[in-house]
Amino acid sequence: MDFNIEEELKKLPKSPGVYLMHGGDDSIIYIGKAVNLFNRVHSYFRKTNKSAKILRMVDQIRYFEYIVTDSELEALVLECNLIKEHRPRYNTMLKDDKTYPYIKVTVAEEYPRLLFSRQMKKDKAKYFGPYTSAGSVRDTIELVSRIFRLRTCSRVLPKDQGKERVCLNYHIHQCMGPCREDFGDKEAYTQAVRGALDFLNGSYAPILKMLKEKMEKASEEMRFEDAAGYRDLMESVKAVAEKQKITSSGGEDRDVIALSRGEQEIGERENEDSGLIDVVVQVFFIRDGRLIGRDHFFMNHINAASDAEILNDFVKQFYSGTPFIPKEIMMECEIEDRELLEEYLSGKKGSRVSVTVPLRGQKERMIELAKKNAELILSNNRERIRREEGRTIGAAKEIAQLLGLPNADRMESYDISHISGFDSVGSMVVFERGKAKHSDYRKFRIRSGVGNDDYASMKEVLTRRFTHHSTDNEYDAFNRLPDLILMDGGRGQVNIALEVLSSLEINIPVAGLVKDDNHRTRGIWYGNEELPVDSRSEGFKLMTRIQDEVHRFAIEYHRSLRSVHQVHSILDDIEGIGPARRKALMRKFGSVEAIRAASLEELAAIPEMTEKAARAVKDFFAQPDHSET
Repeated sequence: MDFNIEEELKKLPKSPGVYLMHGGDDSIIYIGKAVNLFNRVHSYFRKTNKSAKILRMVDQIRYFEYIVTDSELEALVLECNLIKEHRPRYNTMLKDDKTYPYIKVTVAEEYPRLLFSRQMKKDKAKYFGPYTSAGSVRDTIELVSRIFRLRTCSRVLPKDQGKERVCLNYHIHQCMGPCREDFGDKEAYTQAVRGALDFLNGSYAPILKMLKEKMEKASEEMRFEDAAGYRDLMESVKAVAEKQKITSSGGEDRDVIALSRGEQEIGERENEDSGLIDVVVQVFFIRDGRLIGRDHFFMNHINAASDAEILNDFVKQFYSGTPFIPKEIMMECEIEDRELLEEYLSGKKGSRVSVTVPLRGQKERMIELAKKNAELILSNNRERIRREEGRTIGAAKEIAQLLGLPNADRMESYDISHISGFDSVGSMVVFERGKAKHSDYRKFRIRSGVGNDDYASMKEVLTRRFTHHSTDNEYDAFNRLPDLILMDGGRGQVNIALEVLSSLEINIPVAGLVKDDNHRTRGIWYGNEELPVDSRSEGFKLMTRIQDEVHRFAIEYHRSLRSVHQVHSILDDIEGIGPARRKALMRKFGSVEAIRAASLEELAAIPEMTEKAARAVKDFFAQPDHSET
C-alpha cells in the first residue's frame, strides 16, 4: 500500500474523531479518540519524549485512517465500539468479556413470572442485579419460588389456562398453578408478586415474620414436616439477608472501583503473550445500599500506562458493554475523561450518573477495601503464573541450557503418520515460551507417494515447510523460524532435517528425542551425541509434552482422512481398479479383508471384473507391504 505518512498528516482535519493505526499486516494496532484529530495524530510522530510503549507502537505504524464525528462524545462512543470489535494490541484491554445474571420479574404480565436473565431489556419487567454468581441467582429464584410460589414457565396466561396439564412445580408446591382452568385466586397471586418484589428489594423482616407464624401454626397442628420446611425457609432467608448487609448509607446504587498492579520485572513485558497479568481491577456492586456482589477483571497491554489511564480505559470498556449503570461510580483516582464519561453514561442510563473520587469517610474505606481485594487477587494470580512459568518458560530455558543455545523460545516438532504407507500425513506443532501455539500448527498430506518411507516423507514435509521461509510477509507463521527443531527420533531424523536445512541455506539447531526399548524418551540427540536428561526436570517434561502433542496432532489428522476413505484407499492403489470395480468389490465382499482372502475365481466372477483385473488384485495383496491392512 502506497501511503506517505508525512503527506497524509497534512490532510488531517482539526475536528473531533477517532483514529486507527495499522501495522504492517494491515491489522489495527491502536485506536484512539481526539477532540482535534490534526493535533492528536501529529503528536505521535513529533520528536518529543514518548513512553516506551508509544515508541514501539509508532515504529510499527504503516498507515492510519480516521473517522470524523460531530462531537467528542460521539468519538468516545465510536472508540469504545471499535476497541471492543478489533481489540488492538496497543490499547489497554479488559481481558474479561463477562455477562452478569439478573432476576427478572415480568410485572407487565397478568400473572408475572420469576426468571433468570443475562440481558436487561426495555420490556417493562423489573430487574434485580446484576449479580456476580449465576448459582446464587438460581438459588434465590428457587427460594422465592418456595416462599411465594410464582410461576417460572413460558406459558401465555390467561390464554393458555386449562389447555395443558400443570407442571411439576405445582405438585411440589413451588407454583400456585395459575395455568389451571379452575384457578380463581388472582388476588392471592398478586399479593405473592408484591411479597416477592419486597423480598428482592431487601425487605426480609415481613417474610421472616410470616414464615415464623406458619411454622408455629404447623407445629401446633402437629404438622411437624411442614413446620420443619418453614424453619428451613427461615434459615435460607436469614442467610440471604446476612450476605446483603448494609454497606453504605443512602440506599443508592453504586459501583466501587480500585486496582492493584504488580511491579514489572526486566524483560517481563517483552512478550505480550507471556500470560503475566499487569493489573487487576476490583469492582464492588452496591445496590440499594447493599453489597450484592463483587468481581475482578484482568487488564493487559498495560506497558507504562498510569493508574488513571488504566481506570479511564476500564470504565469506557466495561460500561459500554454492561446493561446496568449505577447512579454513582466511585474511583480511587481522577480520570482524564471523567466529565465526558459522565455525559455518555448519563445518556445511556437516562438519568444523571456521577463519577467521583471519595477522599474521606465510609466511601473512602470502601475504596480501600476494594483495593485490598484487588491486591490479594493479583498476588494469588502472579504466584499461579510463576508456578506455571516454571513448567513453560523455565522449562524452555532448561532445554536451551542443556544444548548450549541462547534460547529456545520457539520450538517446532514434526511427525509422520500412516498405515502401511497409505494416507501418509505429516504434522507440525509449535511451542512458544513453553506453551503450545495452536494457531501456528500445520498439517501436510504427503504428495510424493513414498509409501511407508518415513525419512522420505519427513524430507518432503520439512522442505515444504522451510521453502515457505522465502515469503515477504513477516507476520506469516511459516516465515518465523524456530530457535530449535525437535525431531521425534534420534540420529536418522536429525540428519534428514539438517540435510533439508543445508540445501535451503537455513541455519537452525536440530535435536532428536531418543527413545528406549519401551518407546519412552530417554535422552536427546544433539551434536552427534546423545545427551542424558534428568527425567524429573521441567525441561524433560516439556520435551515429552511436545512429543505427545506432535503424535496426537498427526494421528488425529490421519484419522480424519481415514474415516472418510480408509476402506477404499488400498483398492484405489490397485492398477485397473476404478470407482465402478471398487464399488462392485465392496458390494460383493463387504470388506478389504474379505477381498484379500477371495480366490482368483471369486474375484473374476464379478460382472464388473475381468480376469486381468482379478489377477491385479491378487498380485497387489500378495506383496509384503499389503499383506495386512
